[in-house]
Amino acid sequence: MANVETTLKEATTTIDGALGAALVDYGSGMALGTVGGGKDLDLGVAAAGNTDVVRAKVRTMEMLGLKDEIEDILITLGNQYHLIRLLKGRGSSGFFLYLALDRGRANLAMARHQLSRIEAELEI
Repeated sequence: MANVETTLKEATTTIDGALGAALVDYGSGMALGTVGGGKDLDLGVAAAGNTDVVRAKVRTMEMLGLKDEIEDILITLGNQYHLIRLLKGRGSSGFFLYLALDRGRANLAMARHQLSRIEAELEI
């Protein structure tokens, strides 16, 4: 089992095109850890903003009566992909992994696959 720092470092070093990653508590909107980012990608702001996205989607699913689980949420921009993966492992509900990718360098299918593998190894 990997800790938060190791998990985020692995995400940003093994996933092609990764620009930054964060582990976020969507109850509070606070990032428990971040790696990467920079002046053009403030991961603290991204954590808080994507918390609103997750909460809205969960609320919408409840209103629709959907009895399913969100695997991930994808936001495509002109130059980036933003991938939000809700965690489902023991003791990890209420958290998500956020990964920002350079669209020109990333393979989205592989990034989703690798993020799923990384999630399975994470211990919160």
